[in-house]
Amino acid sequence: MKITKETTIEDLIEEVPSSVKYLMEEGIRCIVCGEPIWGSLEEAAEEKNFKVEDIERFVRDLQYLADNPEEDGSEYSKRIDVKKMK
Repeated sequence: MKITKETTIEDLIEEVPSSVKYLMEEGIRCIVCGEPIWGSLEEAAEEKNFKVEDIERFVRDLQYLADNPEEDGSEYSKRIDVKKMK
């Protein structure tokens, strides 16, 4: 899956389950009452007043998770190793 800022939250959590933990740790609510919220990653981030740079980082991090499904999303108190992403 190709992650962009326009990716819907619903598609994101369906395709990349570890994105739920990542987004929650970043302070972005992505599930309410067991159902995904509506809208895009960008809309959800802007709702929490994240800047463009933050949204770009989210896209990179989430793409890494999409490309590495063995990751569980719990390593985000530490940042993703950007060298691994190249």
